[in-house]
Amino acid sequence: MSKITKMTTEMTSALPLTDNIYFAPLLPWQNELWSQLTKRVLMPQQSLPHALLAAGMQGMGKRAFVWRLVAWLLCRERDSHPLGACGICESCQWLRSGTHPSLQVLPMIGMPVSADHADAKEAATSSAKDKKSAKAASNAALKIKVDDIRALQPFIYQGGQGMRICVLDYAEQMTVAAANALLKTLEEPQAQVHLFLISDTPAQLLPTIKSRVQQLALQTIDPAVAVDYVTQALGSTVNREAVGTAAIEQLIQLANGAPLAAVALAQAPWYNKRALWLTTWQALRSGKRSSIAASDYWQTQLSISEFIQLSELMLVDIRRVCLGLDALQKDIELSASLKNYQPMEDGLEAFINSLQETKIALQQNVQEKFAYDKLMQELAYL
Repeated sequence: MSKITKMTTEMTSALPLTDNIYFAPLLPWQNELWSQLTKRVLMPQQSLPHALLAAGMQGMGKRAFVWRLVAWLLCRERDSHPLGACGICESCQWLRSGTHPSLQVLPMIGMPVSADHADAKEAATSSAKDKKSAKAASNAALKIKVDDIRALQPFIYQGGQGMRICVLDYAEQMTVAAANALLKTLEEPQAQVHLFLISDTPAQLLPTIKSRVQQLALQTIDPAVAVDYVTQALGSTVNREAVGTAAIEQLIQLANGAPLAAVALAQAPWYNKRALWLTTWQALRSGKRSSIAASDYWQTQLSISEFIQLSELMLVDIRRVCLGLDALQKDIELSASLKNYQPMEDGLEAFINSLQETKIALQQNVQEKFAYDKLMQELAYL
């Protein structure tokens, strides 16, 4: 995974996990795959593969596709609603309430919930004793353990109960023991039981798991379709300023072709401060501005986490120029700024490592001002 991909993945998620995701409009680049799968289900003697994998970086809408397909498969009126679940039958109402008897989800945090439940969960998270404990709780909630897989067995092997669906989100978070327990289910498919695995980092899945699932073709997006979607989603503006096709294409390139990630990138509070970051770096390096003054100013502009995301993007492009490649950001004077001075590779690597260390320190409740002061001092020597 490239540093741009990792940065964008950390910054954005695909779509909010509320119950609306079951009935959201189909994303335009998913039309063909949707048609193929639904036609296969509706044809006599046809069905979906026993296990499907939706994999790839966030921002391509894989979760939106899976939850929409789950809703349609369970919908009582699917034969007369080939474009999506009806939204009103008993099955759809069960989905809205989060109580569908034919759906099991691991981990539970991946379950689409109503807006009220989402607000309650957010409030509970924010009331955690501190950021460190909240982060630890979040990581633990994503873990899929062997006991979780074993608990699915009665649901999977209960015969004569109609279609049953299991969704394993963040499948790369399975422990080795959990993955081995899942293998038995994959090797012994049960009639009318479908497993959906979702993964942001499929390289972390065991090869034995990947070899027994069929991957959904969700990552191939026509560039023209991506440009059209991002343009419409942003209303042809970024930070209230009109933008042309070149700016939209740059966003998509920075997001590695993921339209939803490109939209989130444009809406990030730091995206319009890239030229300012470059100016600050030049001023610090030349001694025209002190690190303390720069730190005090930036603390009024962005949170430390937002500044880190901005810095990671800038460093990726600086490294590209130092390697003789074209800068991805054409709308700021990056290449011109680097004509007279280019940082050494070991200096870039050291600052990147410092950004990672700062992230860890923030989880341990280090004060933002202290972290900002330290980063500005190090940026001055880049």
